[in-house]
Amino acid sequence: MNNLHLFYSMELVVQLDQIHEAARMFLQKVEGKVFALHGEMGAGKTTFISALCVALGVSSGTGSPTFSLINEYVFVDKGKSNSIFHLDLYRIKDEAEAINAGVEDCLYSGSICFVEWPEKISSLLPDDTVHVYLTVTGEKSRLLKIADSATKF
Repeated sequence: MNNLHLFYSMELVVQLDQIHEAARMFLQKVEGKVFALHGEMGAGKTTFISALCVALGVSSGTGSPTFSLINEYVFVDKGKSNSIFHLDLYRIKDEAEAINAGVEDCLYSGSICFVEWPEKISSLLPDDTVHVYLTVTGEKSRLLKIADSATKF
């Protein structure tokens, strides 16, 4: 990441027992299709993505696609089935490997796409990607920051 000063359009301290409420609020206030979730291991990226999927109406189980790289979930909105792609890029080596795995197809599909470890594919992300930062603030709390959509990375 370059040395740009980051501005955040929303900051929220989330208690883990209120993660589903935070996910609903996030979806009401933040617009976008591709969401890049930044944070150290154990910051709660997968937990937050699971809560977002539940809030969107995904009825099947969700989980980390660490070994498969990409999970696809389906939800119904206004009688129409929609896909959500959940990418966990922790294990990829470089952007070429991500491209071979079909990551670009997900990012530019028009479907909602949640990306863990997005810094590994920074040049592949669409310009309008929403960057979300999760930081551990306590055993059961996280700081959630959503970067201003005008900020370029």
